[in-house]
Amino acid sequence: MSTWKLTIEYEGARYRGWQEQKNARTIEGEIRRAAREALSCPIGFGGAGRTDAGVHALGQVAHLRAQVHISARELKHTINDRLPADINILSVEPARPGFDARRDAIARSYIYQLSTRRTALGKRFVWWVKDRIDLDAMERAARLLIGRHDFALLSERREGDRSTIVVVDRMEIRTESNLVLLRIVASHFLWKMVRRIVGVLVEVGRGNAGSDDLRRLLKGDRQAGPLFDQVAAHTAPPSGLFLDQVLYEGGALRHFSAAFAPGISRSHLEGTREDTHFPRGESFDGAQAEFTRNSGCRRASDEGVSTPTMPPRPRR
Repeated sequence: MSTWKLTIEYEGARYRGWQEQKNARTIEGEIRRAAREALSCPIGFGGAGRTDAGVHALGQVAHLRAQVHISARELKHTINDRLPADINILSVEPARPGFDARRDAIARSYIYQLSTRRTALGKRFVWWVKDRIDLDAMERAARLLIGRHDFALLSERREGDRSTIVVVDRMEIRTESNLVLLRIVASHFLWKMVRRIVGVLVEVGRGNAGSDDLRRLLKGDRQAGPLFDQVAAHTAPPSGLFLDQVLYEGGALRHFSAAFAPGISRSHLEGTREDTHFPRGESFDGAQAEFTRNSGCRRASDEGVSTPTMPPRPRR
């Protein structure tokens, strides 16, 4: 039995999310079909995480198992030949027999793109916020997200979810041209969690909410004023959301820049990489305290600001 690690990019606009469903077109379903056709044998296939309908990916990861002998290069090309144009296998690597894309991951990063202007070409990849937003206020509120919190009021419960506790390692905000970019790195993510966080931060930027409102939501306070009643209504649209990267032990977090927008290019596999590693290591508490003190939530300029390294934390 051979096992491979696949890194995948896709535009999610035409699909009902990652997870395979009956009577719905999904990313997982398309890749599974293509792999079966390519290999002509039973396969085992699974992704590192489930993206919602309309959400994109720059670096989704999946494992593929099959009783067949084929080179990684040939496997990549033969599957890509059978995939629609908006799904692409970026790389295929041989993996150890027990590799599991979801269980072996130690962190994931998402990028959300806000546009400050109307765009014809980038409409499918941004959320156009027409109002003027206060980035300093958003940054102050975003700092509250770092650490271990209960995101029950900033997500939607999905059947099978055992806990709503999530460890957020990093929250960053930066601007590029007419884009406001947000990146969040965490142990894992709950259903609609990133989109609800972005929606609340935009309300803070608009002046309709404050940091105290977000703090109460994180504490599970259902008396968090009008914001609590409207969290679902403020869920950011899926168009601006990208699964940026899935991190494994020894992996490095990429340089933070725009995911995709007209006039802005980015190499997702061969571009600049930060010297940020995730080895097996120290206890979480000490590592988190050091990380929060040295970096926390910051806003980077267009000129580029060096990003502090993230300390190690143990695998789960």
